[in-house]
Amino acid sequence: MKKSYMKYKKYPTMDLHDRTWPSKTMEQAPVWCSVDLRDGNQALPIPMGIEAKLEFFNLIKAMGYKEIEIGFPSASDTEYNFLRTLIEEGYITDDIKVQVLVQAREHLIAKTFEALKGAKKAIVHVYNSTSTQQRDVVFGKSKDEIKAMAIQGAKWLQIYAAKYPETEFTFEYSPESFTGTEMEYALEVSNAVIDVWQPTPENKMILNLPATVEMSTPNVYADQVEWFSRQINRRDSVLISLHTHNDRGTGIAATELGLLAGADRVEGTLFGNGERTGNVDILTLALNLFTQGVDPGVKIDEVNKVVEVYERCTGMRVHQRHPYAGELVYTAFSGSHQDAIRKGLKANEKDSRFWNVPYLPIDPADIGRQYEPIIRINSQSGKGGVAYILEEAFGYKLPKGMHPEISLPVQKMTDQTGKELTALEIKEILFDEFINVEGHFQLESFKSTYQEENDQVVIIEAKLIQKGEEKTIKGQGNGPISAFIHGLQKEGHMNYELISYDEHAIGIGENAEAIAYIQLKNHKGVSAFGLGIDRNTSKASIKAIISSINRLNR
Repeated sequence: MKKSYMKYKKYPTMDLHDRTWPSKTMEQAPVWCSVDLRDGNQALPIPMGIEAKLEFFNLIKAMGYKEIEIGFPSASDTEYNFLRTLIEEGYITDDIKVQVLVQAREHLIAKTFEALKGAKKAIVHVYNSTSTQQRDVVFGKSKDEIKAMAIQGAKWLQIYAAKYPETEFTFEYSPESFTGTEMEYALEVSNAVIDVWQPTPENKMILNLPATVEMSTPNVYADQVEWFSRQINRRDSVLISLHTHNDRGTGIAATELGLLAGADRVEGTLFGNGERTGNVDILTLALNLFTQGVDPGVKIDEVNKVVEVYERCTGMRVHQRHPYAGELVYTAFSGSHQDAIRKGLKANEKDSRFWNVPYLPIDPADIGRQYEPIIRINSQSGKGGVAYILEEAFGYKLPKGMHPEISLPVQKMTDQTGKELTALEIKEILFDEFINVEGHFQLESFKSTYQEENDQVVIIEAKLIQKGEEKTIKGQGNGPISAFIHGLQKEGHMNYELISYDEHAIGIGENAEAIAYIQLKNHKGVSAFGLGIDRNTSKASIKAIISSINRLNR
């Protein structure tokens, strides 16, 4: 057998025995930078036009992101004109820094600064690739030549920024493909750029450490960030920024561990859109902080709207299982999960100081989602889920003993159709199986009075249809239910024993009705629930008894 895996080399680890990041926890949000309109946009099969980019920019701004990379204005007329539109038409508020990306080439840098003319604040992000692969395969340049490119690019930023004194510029440098670069060399090049820019604690520069291609487990990236953060010159004057991609599917973990390792800032995109497998998802990162009791620093309470705008503007789709935002992530099909969620929600109503619901690490209401879709019914669902749906959607509080009985016809229907049932379909099953039950008896009329000499005794008279014939049932007892059952026994009908009785109101005010849940057992020891609904509480109970009898006689 061919051992294809043998052609791959292990990624080197860091010799960092005194690492500190494993014992740390997140205490505050990083500085966020959305790169949706550049890194995300350039990865789209059909890139956004100016109108879509304007809508997306407004979404990001409304969410509270203060640093927004809007493109590569030296790369195309669309990118250039978009930046000019943002500046000239007043889209960029005073609290926003727009960020632009540019290679370390003079004519591109010149055009970039020209495009930024009139901006109040801007981040100019210059980069060149430092990795061994890029040096050897793409550029064919030595380490000294690559470092010289970085130094020259840094100088050009200073030269051209001086031509636009009305703008407050922040400089950012990336040793592109940082994770594919020897750490000592990445440090050497970065320190050379620092020497050119001479940042101060009051006027910091940004040093971005991109996992342009994710090449290792997240702990190795965290070691690299911690080592780099310790070794870099003028640490108090440098913001360490992370820009992780998701080639190994661990972009979120790598970023979180990188923040624990000392990074200050994160560049990423909504829902992780980006080249290949994408960038790190800055919305998921923010929500991860939120679930740990940390203010994420951005708005996360309208996830549905964010999904809607994202999908419309990008043409991409948010996966149904995407963390926090996917259509199905607050849905349980499994019966045991449904039961645990239902009980957890009830417990949370009694003690809501801290969110503590099984299988739900976040309260869906906090991000603009609803409780209705939490439990959905298919062939994998259990009896607790059916009861939850009926209570949440329609207010029917089925007694626990009835849960197995209602789950049987629901399970039968899902097995037959192979589909998920809606709340209305479940309600129809409830009515067909437990309320509108045709069979042994049909109620024509019913009235009850108190005995004249003893108001503790109830007398009932009910007219029933049995096999097309009208029968009058008279009986007495301490209430309508016992009186009706007594009347049935007196008339020689089967002997029924009352096992349980529950009732509650549905709705409020004039339109309120009563729903009764009656469980009877016949002389053979077989029991069944029946339900009745009526504005008259006593009549609802009689209807429930008849439904139970009809079910027992089927």
